Amino acid sequence: MMKNLQSFILIILFFSSSLAAQNTVGLLSYDPSSTFDGYNLLYPHNQPNVYLLNNCGEIVHTWTDEPNFRPGNTAYLMPNGNLIKTKRDATVVNDAIWAGGGGAIVEIRDWNNNLLWDFEMNTDTTRLHHDIAIRANGNIIMIAWELKTMEEAIQAGRNPAMLPDGELWPEMIIEVDPNTDEIVWEWHAWDHLIQDFDSTKDNFGVVGDHPELIDINYPEDDGPDDWHHANAIDYHETLSQVMISIPTFNELWIIDRTTTTQQAAGHFGGLSGFGGDLMYRWGNPAAYNAGDSTDQKMFYQHDPHWVDDFVDNTHPQFGKIAFYNNRVTDTTSTVNVFTPIWDMYKWSYSFENGKWGPEDYSWSYSTPDPTTMHSTGLSGIQFQPNGNALICVGRFGYVFEITPEEEIVWEYRTPLLAGNPVDQGTELSINNNLTFRFPRYPSDYDAFDGQTLDPIGYLETNPNTEFCDQLTPVMEVSHDYRLEIYPNPADQMITLEWDGGVWVDVAIYDIVGRKYDQMELTGGRKYLDLSSLPNGIYILQVNGEAIKKFVISR
Repeated sequence: MMKNLQSFILIILFFSSSLAAQNTVGLLSYDPSSTFDGYNLLYPHNQPNVYLLNNCGEIVHTWTDEPNFRPGNTAYLMPNGNLIKTKRDATVVNDAIWAGGGGAIVEIRDWNNNLLWDFEMNTDTTRLHHDIAIRANGNIIMIAWELKTMEEAIQAGRNPAMLPDGELWPEMIIEVDPNTDEIVWEWHAWDHLIQDFDSTKDNFGVVGDHPELIDINYPEDDGPDDWHHANAIDYHETLSQVMISIPTFNELWIIDRTTTTQQAAGHFGGLSGFGGDLMYRWGNPAAYNAGDSTDQKMFYQHDPHWVDDFVDNTHPQFGKIAFYNNRVTDTTSTVNVFTPIWDMYKWSYSFENGKWGPEDYSWSYSTPDPTTMHSTGLSGIQFQPNGNALICVGRFGYVFEITPEEEIVWEYRTPLLAGNPVDQGTELSINNNLTFRFPRYPSDYDAFDGQTLDPIGYLETNPNTEFCDQLTPVMEVSHDYRLEIYPNPADQMITLEWDGGVWVDVAIYDIVGRKYDQMELTGGRKYLDLSSLPNGIYILQVNGEAIKKFVISR
């Protein structure tokens, strides 16, 4: 019977793979037994709407907007079902400040798309752009450009030859309280400069002696107005720190948010004692005269963030920093993870031999043919609770999911051409379907409680619906979970793996039948923390059927 069942599954999978090979957009491949179960938030460029997709690529919910709006560039779904999105008007020709990634408006909309709150910053001297970060208290941290004139820039020590357009747009960060519409905290890069170009101007000093400050004449290129082009921001709730990505410097910066606005404008204060100076920077020591090209680890990166969304401290990457490394070479990109060396007692990051560590990544990945995930801009990575990684190749609107063994188990391509849906079978090329990020929210995410998530169609036209239809029998007949536990014996943590692609009920009992824990899981893999359990023999049961014995021995 088991042999016949396995043969049936292989036939179905072969047939499904053949169907998938016909797809050029939308869902390209899908292994439900290994893919993490959830819903995907898609906010593609060149159009105004936000879509929620299931793993079959079907739309289950949409937040629409007026056709004259465009992403600015991110959207986040909150546990209460509210959507926080950034946007801008499609017409920018008369705007005083404009560059790629430009935004203008931040909105909060409820599940039914009712506007609850909005905030706009798009003036002659300031403009929101790229990304936001949401604090647990509901405050929203935003990135903005602020315009500095040629006179201001030269007085601050900028080389006049690096001002071809006669102005400069350094970064500022603001934190807004939606309850009061007030800016409750702000930080300005302009308050933390150094230069060694002109001793008669402000901020003169030895760049290498002040890695906590920003060299106003770095990088030494043609001097674009959009000097920093910060393309991502993240907030660490426990540490109260803000991280921003500075791709033109090929590095990220971390700023102490325990400061007041007054302290953030200076060089002292906050738990770090740094005030608003950079308490950490990583990716390119040459930016503060502490290395050369051989030390560089970031290459016009996107989406640096602490790995903490939907994962806990049992996850191998928890608390580390992940990012998409766009321009490793002219034809290749990678995704990388590194572990900042943090001293909680000194409340500072390790700084040795003139630079911040670590010296290298702790994890790196690129596809076997690296050109297939090359994207000179946009893009991102998200680690899933089961250990998988979801990778967005932004300039091609291509998203794929890999297991820890680097097997591709899910693929999707945004089915848009210049913002308009295309027929299944259409071949798209670079920049046709720009997709800034592609986050997945777990199926049990609080926002989905009580909501109808039935499929309501596809983003592509003339869709191929057969691929996921043919996978259903596999999910229904596969009851051989192939349950594995390792290491066994274990010390502090075990990894649990199973087949099936469906939610499973997992229970842990001791040898005499006392239940220690019970949980519902999906995605085929879970990291379990055993530190609270005493030494002994335990039984793990899945759906009341599959049983495995494991030992805790310390």
